Amino acid sequence: MSERVARRLRIHGRVQGVWYRESMRQEAERLGIGGWVRNRLDGTVEAVVEGEAPAVDAMTRWAERGPRDAEVTRVDAADEPAENRMQFEKRPTG
Repeated sequence: MSERVARRLRIHGRVQGVWYRESMRQEAERLGIGGWVRNRLDGTVEAVVEGEAPAVDAMTRWAERGPRDAEVTRVDAADEPAENRMQFEKRPTG
């Protein structure tokens, strides 16, 4: 078992109103990722993903393309301390 890592993602492009958050929640569940996702008032999507390093890397790659109708132009990613997040949730816009 590899070490748990956490990464904060800010996804830019046409990422709101295209089922991005629910698709990310489903992908996180498939990968065994904990954390959360929310829309931002500036039109981006923000997420914190936590799990084993290979799963977090896979989730980051998924975020770069998103669901079918998304048009991702950029993903800003920054590592942060893991907090033992086990569930993945959609949060209100913040």
